[in-house]
Amino acid sequence: MRQYSPDLTPPWKKPKPVPEVPAEPGLVVEEPGTGFCGAVIRCEAGTVTLEDRFGKHRVFPLEPRGFLLEGRVVTLVRPPSGPVRATRTASGSVAVPRARARVARAGRIYVEGRHDAELVEKVWGDDLRIEGVVVEYLEGVDDLPAIVADFAPGPDARLGVLVDHLVPGSKESRIAESVTSEHALVVGHPYIDIWQAVKPASVGIPEWPQVPRGQDWKTGVCRALGWRVANTGEAWQRILGSVRSYKDLESELLGRVEELIDFVTDSGGA
Repeated sequence: MRQYSPDLTPPWKKPKPVPEVPAEPGLVVEEPGTGFCGAVIRCEAGTVTLEDRFGKHRVFPLEPRGFLLEGRVVTLVRPPSGPVRATRTASGSVAVPRARARVARAGRIYVEGRHDAELVEKVWGDDLRIEGVVVEYLEGVDDLPAIVADFAPGPDARLGVLVDHLVPGSKESRIAESVTSEHALVVGHPYIDIWQAVKPASVGIPEWPQVPRGQDWKTGVCRALGWRVANTGEAWQRILGSVRSYKDLESELLGRVEELIDFVTDSGGA
């Protein structure tokens, strides 16, 4: 008969048990040995893959007491459903299941144009709610100096602004420059209208029509495409409905919105 030796390790030298946490997609943990912090995007037999905020991937073994969750040691385990892969938000970020919206930051993002605001909400809405960033509607650039003065941007309340068709040397660019500061950032996209920021192929057209100078751009587009000229709102809903993710948008708009989100959520902000 096999004999077993008693465990003579003093209780105070035995490691304390730590919780086991399923490695669900979107769970943010830190690997203490390397300091790598990221969200779970994949969990397979014996390993977990993390993605940091810069999109870098690292694979780690699922070892006992191998990770920190909110500063506490945990053991990551494979979820009972088997291999998992992270889903993505419309902006391409890792989706965080059952995540609650963060309490709103003092910082804000203003977007010129109602259609612009609707597009930003559709693609970045999930990310913005988790970050606690509120997007407000700016009717026109002429209102910007008064809004910035009233908002009074500072280290704990950064302000980001997205402006339509910001062309160097224009009145709009001069206004933008006058309110830009360490805590206020104004960026613009090159498009005549936010409609153009949606890729033509996503809308089902070969290209955005050229509209003669002096003619209302939206009306001209609808006329050239054979859409109902009298209802540009209907046309916009058609365009917005064709957008399913960031892949349907031009890179010039993607870069500007991401720049604003990074600026407002920077550690120097709220």
